[in-house]
Amino acid sequence: MTRPHPDGTAPTPPHPLDPLSADEIGTAREVLDRAGRISTTTRFPLVLLDEPDRHTVASHRPGDPVARRLRVTMLDTATGTGSEALVDVTAGLLLSHRELDPAHDGRPPVLFEEYETCDAIVKADPGWRKAMAERGITDTALAVAAPLAAGNFGIEDESGRRMLRSLTFLRCDESDNPFAHPVAGLVADVDLTEHRVVRLVDTGAVPVPAECGRYEAEFTGPPRTGLRPLEITQPEGPSFRLDGSLLTWQNWSFRIDFNSREGLVLHSVTHRDGDRERPVLDRVSLAEMAVPYAEPDPARNWVCYLDVGEYALGRNANALRLGCDCLGEIRYLDAVVPDDHGRPVTLPDAICIHEEDDGLLWKHSNMFDGFSAESRRSRRLVVSWIATLGNYDYAFYWYFHQDGAIRFEAKATGLLQTTAATPGDGSAHATEVAPGLLAPFHQHLFCVRLDPAVDGPANTVEEIDVVPLPPGPDNPNGNAFTTRTTALTDSADGGRTADTHRGRRWRVTNPGSRNRMGEPVSYTLVPSPGPLLQARAGSSVARRAGYATKHLWVTRRRPERRYPDGDYPNQHPGGAGVPEWTAPGESLERTELTLWHTFGPTHLPRLEEWPVMPVDVSGFALVPTGFFDRNPALDLPRESGGHCHA
Repeated sequence: MTRPHPDGTAPTPPHPLDPLSADEIGTAREVLDRAGRISTTTRFPLVLLDEPDRHTVASHRPGDPVARRLRVTMLDTATGTGSEALVDVTAGLLLSHRELDPAHDGRPPVLFEEYETCDAIVKADPGWRKAMAERGITDTALAVAAPLAAGNFGIEDESGRRMLRSLTFLRCDESDNPFAHPVAGLVADVDLTEHRVVRLVDTGAVPVPAECGRYEAEFTGPPRTGLRPLEITQPEGPSFRLDGSLLTWQNWSFRIDFNSREGLVLHSVTHRDGDRERPVLDRVSLAEMAVPYAEPDPARNWVCYLDVGEYALGRNANALRLGCDCLGEIRYLDAVVPDDHGRPVTLPDAICIHEEDDGLLWKHSNMFDGFSAESRRSRRLVVSWIATLGNYDYAFYWYFHQDGAIRFEAKATGLLQTTAATPGDGSAHATEVAPGLLAPFHQHLFCVRLDPAVDGPANTVEEIDVVPLPPGPDNPNGNAFTTRTTALTDSADGGRTADTHRGRRWRVTNPGSRNRMGEPVSYTLVPSPGPLLQARAGSSVARRAGYATKHLWVTRRRPERRYPDGDYPNQHPGGAGVPEWTAPGESLERTELTLWHTFGPTHLPRLEEWPVMPVDVSGFALVPTGFFDRNPALDLPRESGGHCHA
């Protein structure tokens, strides 16, 4: 079949890496129904493209037939049993089906309908109602029983159960901010299959903070004045072009994909260099994000969310708004994902594409001829999306630059998760952001999956350190320093830690492709490292979010290695993913690789982040390092249109 062109013109032939269509999601459900795999209690936590290998993609030509296979994860809500199927939606065939073993595989992600299910179970529980009454709360109509991932702590009573844990928050009315009014010391452990609270933890009543945390304009006083209009216009339209899922801009091209788990995925990232289309990355995505909290209190010492694998981050995408989420000459793309029943749902305006000014790119004033000057301004292409998970909002940005660099930013905003204490008592593990209202310390540990293809798939990673040289005859003034290069040749060497004292970075090279100086071409991953996972080694959090114990993992690329913590981290006992894939014995030289890069803030909340957070930005850069023979932005024209005066 063909897909409509984004601007309504001629249809675009399908490509093997196109996003899932509504028809394909519907066909997968029909095939499973015909095969007798669906009942009234079957739900669909995930429906994902089974991505073709690079050989299939490389050999595809426009107009070639495209065979599409989908990986479907199902859940029987009556029994809690999970299963996965592989469906050929082109041929209409069920290729395979197997049940998931919770002890080995983990469990499917949380369903949207389970949010309401959890809330109803908790509010109907006599023990919870009694605990609330003992706190003087008898009207629970405006209470919020938050549906939170349970993790896996080896608790015998939870073995074999599909679980959520629920903290409780109050509201003054339907639109109130519940995180201003936490009911501290109370957590309900919920069996979603039996529809009952299996354990209630109550560490004692604490006063519920009464002060509201409203952040809407009508509650924050008169708006400031003095800002004059700032207009961003491109009278001739944007400089990028979309042909189906293929985006081209300046010398960049790549395919845009979106799925219900990772959200935005970019495929086949290439850069045109003269008459050559040179591959840089085969695939990139945000593959996981762990949010572990620091409190030892029994009512909260289990809190650690894996927002991609447990909550299907992509399904939580926002509909973006011009002038608020995106500014300029914008092109929006919808995303199609399955709902809980396996039927297609369109997420409108889920992806934003635009150009923006990025300041000075290069400049020189020649002091030897009267200070004649040449300068060029930088423009970058931005591909972004935003997801909301409970209290937090996360905005993700891929930036493509005219000098061949790629950057990624994750911006955390939204609302702090909170607990309570007697006003003034404070906590060693939290910040008191309002009277009696505590915002616990926590981390946001993002993991981006990068499948490099630097001038082709045969890549090697080198660790680069800056090192001072010892004083001596060759360094009489003690000022000399150099670089030390360590090639990562075996899978056992794949887990790496950043070192700001040594300016550590990682260079992805292609030894089979040389620049004009005879050196291997490369791109360098430049980290902006923060603290790694603070949970102790051997803890449940450390077992389940093992990727967050290193800033970088380099693994041999294999089709089954999709996520750094395994396919099903929900209630998984831990150890899946990169810790398994870095056992010794696999060569990492001149081969297809995956880089798993961990970064993100260790968040010590500030008063200035209540009642809503200014964005907290983290990220990294990929910069060409001998990939080009000279500055690739030399050919940029001088500015015109009266904006740059001689």
